[in-house]
Amino acid sequence: IVDLRKHFPEFWQVICLVFLLCVCEAGSAKNRISVAEEMEVGSFVANVAKSLGLEVRELSARGARVLSEDNRQYFQLNVGSGDLLLREKLDREELCGPTEPCLLPFQILLENPFQIVRAELRVQDINDHSPVFPNTEMLLNVPENSLPGSVFSLKNAQDLDVGSNNIQNYTISLNSYFHVQTRARGDGRKFAELVLDKALDREMQPEVTLTLIALDGGSPPRSGAAQIRVLVVDVNDNAPVFSQAQYDVQIPENGAIGSLVATVTATDLDIGNNGQISYSFFQGSEEIVSTFEVNSTSGDIRTRRKLDFEAIKSYEVDIEATDGGGLSGKCTVVVQVTDVNDNAPELAISSFTSPIPENSPETLVAVLKIRDQDSGDNGKMVCSIEGNVPFILKPSVDNFYTLLTESPLDRESRSQYNITITVTDLGTPRLTTERNITVLISDVNDNPPAFTQTAYAFYLQENNIPALHFGSVRANDRDSGTNAKITYSFQSPVTGDLPLFSYISINSDNGHLYILRSLDYEAIQAFQFTVTATDGGSPALSSQALVQVVVLDENDNTPFVLYPLQNGTAPCNDLVPRAAEPGYLVTKVVAVDGDSGQNSWLSYQLLKATDPGLFTVWAHNGEVCTARPISDRDATKQRLLVLVKDNGEPPQSAVATLNVLLVDGFSEPYLQLPDAPKEQVQVDSLTIYLIISLAVISFLFLISILMFIGVRLWKGKRDATDCSRFDSNGPFPGHLVDVTGTGTLSHSYQYEVCLTSNSGTSEFKFLKPVLPIVPPQAAGRDLEENPSLRNSYMLT
Repeated sequence: IVDLRKHFPEFWQVICLVFLLCVCEAGSAKNRISVAEEMEVGSFVANVAKSLGLEVRELSARGARVLSEDNRQYFQLNVGSGDLLLREKLDREELCGPTEPCLLPFQILLENPFQIVRAELRVQDINDHSPVFPNTEMLLNVPENSLPGSVFSLKNAQDLDVGSNNIQNYTISLNSYFHVQTRARGDGRKFAELVLDKALDREMQPEVTLTLIALDGGSPPRSGAAQIRVLVVDVNDNAPVFSQAQYDVQIPENGAIGSLVATVTATDLDIGNNGQISYSFFQGSEEIVSTFEVNSTSGDIRTRRKLDFEAIKSYEVDIEATDGGGLSGKCTVVVQVTDVNDNAPELAISSFTSPIPENSPETLVAVLKIRDQDSGDNGKMVCSIEGNVPFILKPSVDNFYTLLTESPLDRESRSQYNITITVTDLGTPRLTTERNITVLISDVNDNPPAFTQTAYAFYLQENNIPALHFGSVRANDRDSGTNAKITYSFQSPVTGDLPLFSYISINSDNGHLYILRSLDYEAIQAFQFTVTATDGGSPALSSQALVQVVVLDENDNTPFVLYPLQNGTAPCNDLVPRAAEPGYLVTKVVAVDGDSGQNSWLSYQLLKATDPGLFTVWAHNGEVCTARPISDRDATKQRLLVLVKDNGEPPQSAVATLNVLLVDGFSEPYLQLPDAPKEQVQVDSLTIYLIISLAVISFLFLISILMFIGVRLWKGKRDATDCSRFDSNGPFPGHLVDVTGTGTLSHSYQYEVCLTSNSGTSEFKFLKPVLPIVPPQAAGRDLEENPSLRNSYMLT
């Protein structure tokens, strides 16, 4: 075998070099070491000698050292033992924030021979942070008509730990209305949603107080709590709804501060204040709030600072839309930060001509030059015009373009063009530059004035002040300059006996209309005339429009009472039986109003009454009814004042007087009540007669009772089977006793007395008339004239 080392020394050197490179490469492979955070200073991390496969003495001999990429010394190397020890406490949240795994790269340097070993220290998370809610109390508005199963978003707790030490579950205090469900985002973070189990009723329970608890997955687990106040909303029943539940947008990392990220849009079916929507962050962490801002009115989301793709690659921004009634909806905007082409094309206008004649052929409008500071595909550009406009772009040399008219232009069809020139590069993503230029077209007089309406209708209140400006007509001319100067006039038809000029005046410059006289709705309700608009061109062109003026009614007529008549004649009395039930229809007040519309709508109100609580008046139809049963103490003659009021502004009113007589029955002859002085005399005489009659009847009644009791005692000894006993000595049979009286009670009544005896105690059980011989009308008059006589009819 030939010794290659002798014949090929160069070949041997190459083999050795390759071997050393492979060893160095193998030694430079990354080693990963794990250590828990918050370990004490001097804690053992790893043995470097064993990891490198070296003897402990070799570390000192080869000058082993530990280097960090950020020049921060996290470790110290004990060359005597080869142990790698912590030099300071490591806080994973401070070092890496939410990033997992948390890796700290470092190098082990061996000087002799030279060798660098790359390694990573993985800082493992421990459960050293409890979940914390941003607010200890959350206010949640829930409409009372929410269906069971409705889901409401809650503000989530924050936990600086990661992985299983982060929030894993949410629970809620025991209640009969809600339960909480825990869901996970795309990045694994958990969030809570409140689910309605039973329909709410604001009238029964306007507020529900709950306790929300967030639990992490540590051992032992940590928790945080917040109180939820659920306010049951009574009226607003439509919450804002976003057009998308999730918006996915991308934004370059070099975007300018204040650049638009996305525009979220929510709609609300309610109107007024309940339909006004304001946008805000639903749960804005410190990172989100410092990076983005949301316009509360438009929903535009913009950046507040520069984005850094290397630091954070994506954001999840929760946006809440809240209406004026307190209801809200939520959407998520996922912002992806891209590291792409960051130089936009540039567009410069070298020359520009405006205005241009409207009927000319192909005309040069502008000369453009474009450029892009990028290179390769990012520097290649495409120039185009947006929209359907009669212009074309023609490329020239050295990135020059000319803007030309494509065909003759018509100023009457369009007087100016807003042209948007777009330059787009071919980078990824593509960047675009836009430039808007306005091209004006010159004019000739070929268009007559055109009114904004073919017919105008104006409404004018009667009794107006003279020289009142009540409206305007307006015509537009598509021409410009003198050709568009318009003069207004009108042709006067005859209205009634006076020409239109005595009613109306028009301003020839602006078309303002004035009423020259005060109008009366009862005399004239409407009139019309024709207005002519003439331009200042040569020859002049004109057009016409019809104007109609409608006179509106004013509340200048007082209601007139048709019934009862209020003309000062003898009053008409309405009869009401005293036995009438509540709601009995007494009479109806009938009135009319000379006005129209709501000015003639009448309402009725009881203004004054002899007994205020006895009668009531229906507000809409004027019906007078009894409000309660009629008692004997109510005066026979009742006088009512009913106020009749229209619905105008200010309202007009009239008063109707009603006279009501309370009678015992309609069989009585109706007599006109005398005047007050005569009635007083009659009442006084009647009172004396009633007192005498009452005394006589009371005396006769007492004698009758004594006789009745004596007869019952005498009969009770013979018949023990009748009724109940009066006392313990014998029975008291019941029979009828006739009592005859004189005076106002001139008819005979029969009474039955039934007495009981229980345990030696006697009492009257009942005393009632058996045969009502007295006519009801006579008895009713007696009781009406002297109520104290009731004791002579019944004793209970």
